[in-house]
Amino acid sequence: ITIKQQADSIKAKLAEAGFIVVKEASVSMESEYEIPVVLPLREGTWYRVIFIGDITSRVYEVRMYDWNEKEVVYQKKMWGDVDGNIINYDYIPRFTEYHVIKPVQVNKKKKSLCGYIMIFKKVVKP
Repeated sequence: ITIKQQADSIKAKLAEAGFIVVKEASVSMESEYEIPVVLPLREGTWYRVIFIGDITSRVYEVRMYDWNEKEVVYQKKMWGDVDGNIINYDYIPRFTEYHVIKPVQVNKKKKSLCGYIMIFKKVVKP
């Protein structure tokens, strides 16, 4: 199963749950190096952040910081975990400000990796 197939499957499931895509990107990554993704988030809005890493990587981590560089989310997965190459979390910001999401993956066999990041927001139906 490819990263694209995983992403499409997640998008379909989240669409059913009332989420829309705010940002998505396939990112070229280097093993052990973070890729910063900066985006504005609105206070009180329910976001879902998904990072999909290369299926052969050993470790996947995502750190998220608010604009004051305070870490607000940290998640780590290991190869072999049930959904090992997918990090998935909800976040509701307390302030409207830019946030930085920094995914990283560690791979012993490959230096150049692909990752996929998606940010969704919950849409409240009237």
